[in-house]
Amino acid sequence: RARPHRAMTPLTRPRSFILLMAVLPCQSLQTAAPLLPQQSTGNSCQRASARQMPSMAVAADGERDALDMTQTWKPESYQKNAGFVAELGSPVLELLAAKPGERILDLGCGDGVLTHKLAQLGCKVVGIDASSAQIAAAREAGLEAYVMNGEDIHFDKNFDAVFSNAALHWMTNPDAVIAGVKRVLKPRGRFVAELGGLNNVLKIREAVESVLSERGIDAAGLSPWYFPSSEEYESRLTSAGFQIDSIQIVDRPTPLPGDVVGWLRTFGESYLSAVAEEEQEAVLSQVRDRLRPVSIGEDGVWYADYVRLRFAAHLPDPPH
Repeated sequence: RARPHRAMTPLTRPRSFILLMAVLPCQSLQTAAPLLPQQSTGNSCQRASARQMPSMAVAADGERDALDMTQTWKPESYQKNAGFVAELGSPVLELLAAKPGERILDLGCGDGVLTHKLAQLGCKVVGIDASSAQIAAAREAGLEAYVMNGEDIHFDKNFDAVFSNAALHWMTNPDAVIAGVKRVLKPRGRFVAELGGLNNVLKIREAVESVLSERGIDAAGLSPWYFPSSEEYESRLTSAGFQIDSIQIVDRPTPLPGDVVGWLRTFGESYLSAVAEEEQEAVLSQVRDRLRPVSIGEDGVWYADYVRLRFAAHLPDPPH
């Protein structure tokens, strides 16, 4: 059922419902106005530049965004320690098989690297993400940015596909995410994504949790992630009315640009925040020493034990 039109006024929404959105790159980003989904046809860049951008609070580098997340995203350190996330997104992009002119929602677009690739293919892309710092970086790279919660997506039902890479495991209410995706898709619309799957970074998590446990910290509840099995996620998708085209677990040991400390500084803030700041270096050193025998390959490179869940699903035709 098509939702009524809603104006994009991020700062008037409750703080718990805020996320960021990026649209097709325009020549003037600092003065561009938000494009609603039904407005993104034709010369969207000219139309956006003709209006004034509404006021929006964008966090400075390293600040927490309006969702008050336990994870702080710093674009520069993200590129240094996790640039491989977008670089390894080619398989899910291929699975999406986007066509020029399609309207695509990039759910959890980060700094917009893959959003930009979709735009270059001729797609009309809208990206959303929870990090205002990341989206500030995406704006600088040529993408507009807005705020919206991935667990409470609100657009008109006019997207051909929803795409997501390495983001859904940060959204711990999967049924709300899937329901939101369904709301914004056209009939036969596609949902194509890759996220962390069951046992993703298990060695890293076990090492961190054991080091914290030795310091008297119950780390079991500190994980910020949702890593489902293929069977669980398939059940959630089909229960919501999606038909499965493909779904698989992919073991993908992933080389890191440095050692595991850089990875933990980028992704493991929920663990580190449980330790006094003056003790964090010692914790990181202990975790590194514990992982050294099992996380360094024969080539001398550090590897993260990534396990990915990759799927493609679609909505059926509406009943006649």
